[in-house]
Amino acid sequence: MDRAVPTLRTYKLASVPRGLSVEQVQQVLRGIDRTTPAGRRDYAVLQLLASYGVRGGQVRALRLDEIDWAQDQIRFRASKRGKDVRLPLTAEVGESLLDYLRNARPACAYPEVFLTCRAPYHPLPSSSTLSALVERHLRAAGLDLPSCGAHVFRHGLASGLLQQGQTLKAIADVLGHRHLSTTFLYTKVDFQNLKQVALEWPPEISP
Repeated sequence: MDRAVPTLRTYKLASVPRGLSVEQVQQVLRGIDRTTPAGRRDYAVLQLLASYGVRGGQVRALRLDEIDWAQDQIRFRASKRGKDVRLPLTAEVGESLLDYLRNARPACAYPEVFLTCRAPYHPLPSSSTLSALVERHLRAAGLDLPSCGAHVFRHGLASGLLQQGQTLKAIADVLGHRHLSTTFLYTKVDFQNLKQVALEWPPEISP
């Protein structure tokens, strides 16, 4: 029966990216209880997502030796045929990571930064685990979004950088896009330039 239903064609770059605003990001972060081990971990995770726009899988794969404290840099390995990115370690991210590593991360031999909060301790097992973590805090902040995955932070960062005047090449480098065409999606939210190319509404013609 399902063979009789025609497949709808989808087009590349057909969707519009929906991301969090700066105010919404701060609203989410403020709502996290940082007095608990889980809260300290989740705060550091969301701070990474919001600050760098990395994918959830890159956060789960982040290793202790990829944080260069001496040079104030952090490296994220390539994801989805992208490329590795090395970015400045911001003060906010550094502080949230230190708080988690010193006060909440279980002592064990795993090289991954983020671990489960209950024994037996191990790295976050799947993308659904991190997605559930993100969704929980978005819902707790009262944000009713069509989608509540980690990518809402990625879209929000990219859209914000574009509105600040950053070039697509600069945004692609931050997001780890290997091809600039992948970053073209965000031109749909570049409202300043879209206003310049918009046609004026035609005058009303009386019959």
